Amino acid sequence: MPESAGHSAVRPIARTAPPVGELLRQWRRRRGFSQLDLACEADISTRHVSFLETGRSLPSRSMVIHLAERLDIPLRERNALLVAAGYAPVYPEHRLDDPALRAARKAVDLVLTGHEPYPALAVDRHWTLVAANRAVAPLLAGAAEGLLRPPVNVLRLSLHPAGLAPRIDNFSQWRSHVLTRLARQVDVSADPVLISLHAELKALPAPVASEKADPTGAAEAHHADVVVPLRLRTPAGLLSFFSTTTVFGTAVDVTLSELAIEAFFPADAATAEALRQALPQ
Repeated sequence: MPESAGHSAVRPIARTAPPVGELLRQWRRRRGFSQLDLACEADISTRHVSFLETGRSLPSRSMVIHLAERLDIPLRERNALLVAAGYAPVYPEHRLDDPALRAARKAVDLVLTGHEPYPALAVDRHWTLVAANRAVAPLLAGAAEGLLRPPVNVLRLSLHPAGLAPRIDNFSQWRSHVLTRLARQVDVSADPVLISLHAELKALPAPVASEKADPTGAAEAHHADVVVPLRLRTPAGLLSFFSTTTVFGTAVDVTLSELAIEAFFPADAATAEALRQALPQ
């Protein structure tokens, strides 16, 4: 689902941000650092950290970037820090269909296609579906049309009673996994959209009879010791998956740094065979 075309640009931060010192303090505390911890990480004095946070000193452009790296702040929020300090953003943000990201988008498509007959999809920072391979659509059959209408949020789709939730055999386990993962993402990013999404998903009711007896559960119990499986009831039978996440580790573009590929692998031989039969290569 490509975005509309647009010119590449470094986008200004539209919202009004607190002073740069307050933002630095918030990120330091979010990372669980004391002022001494940050001073040691950044190789500066504790006094300097204190002066920056209280506004008694203003950081240079290079110092903002340096501290943001030490605090592992997302690129989007690094731009916000720079703006709050009076500097222009330095990390570009392109649309996914911008020519500057053509090679990266092609790489995503190659990964998704190459993963077939197993399902894989690409999502943005808010878990909005960006692209998916052919193996995904059959697994979504029966979900409410409103949940499948773009923009599709894949976490909402998986936990909503009108989505995949009624067909997830280990729903309580999967719900706990999704909410825990999303909570960690909120801690890392402080993204208000993710905070709202977490509250929404947490409030969703569980589907009726969401924990039906699973005759294969005992055979698959060992997977829970290593990864959390997704066990989905489908017309092809009960399919069991585990997933991996791939990101662009060297991205310096905001959009690209927030893109992730979720690839699902069969957790047992029966699932692998069912997927091969459903989507022969």
